[in-house]
Amino acid sequence: MPKKNPQQRKFPLDRAFTFLESGPVLLISTHHRGKSNLMTVSCHASMGFEPTLGLCLGPWNFSYTALVESGECVVAVPPARLLEQVVDIGNCSGETVDKFTEFGLHPQAALEVKAPLVAECLYTLECRVVNRMLVKDYNFFVLQGVAAWHDPAPVDVRSFHAVGDGTFIIDGEKINLRHKMTKWQNCI
Repeated sequence: MPKKNPQQRKFPLDRAFTFLESGPVLLISTHHRGKSNLMTVSCHASMGFEPTLGLCLGPWNFSYTALVESGECVVAVPPARLLEQVVDIGNCSGETVDKFTEFGLHPQAALEVKAPLVAECLYTLECRVVNRMLVKDYNFFVLQGVAAWHDPAPVDVRSFHAVGDGTFIIDGEKINLRHKMTKWQNCI
């Protein structure tokens, strides 16, 4: 049997998600019953190159009903300069707050879905729900991208990631290793 590492310490299982958070914090835009809304989400998973995305949100969220009933949303990657606004968006309900107005963000018409794009975001992905099999047990929606957008000249190109304990990591230095990507060299 291997020897125990003296630096390793037991970690609370119910907090283990804090070291598994992977992608950037997202804003989810929905439009339902004549009302647009924004929600902050850090629990998501890239599921393929198509792009397919898994998104976890529960029935306690105002956006949950909009996503269940409309079957569509916009997934947006905000820049680091919006970090505090994005946290504040996550701390109030769209049931009582017009988040676009309250937080000075600008909705833009999407091409394929009714939910608006978020003008200030680095990237936006119009999505449709394509699988609801895990919603009942895990509050997990599978989304398929149907149109993608980006800001070609953003002021701030950094995104940010939730650690899960109220702290965040802002992207830093970009390292180019394209020359090492031999399998895809001709695709870059």
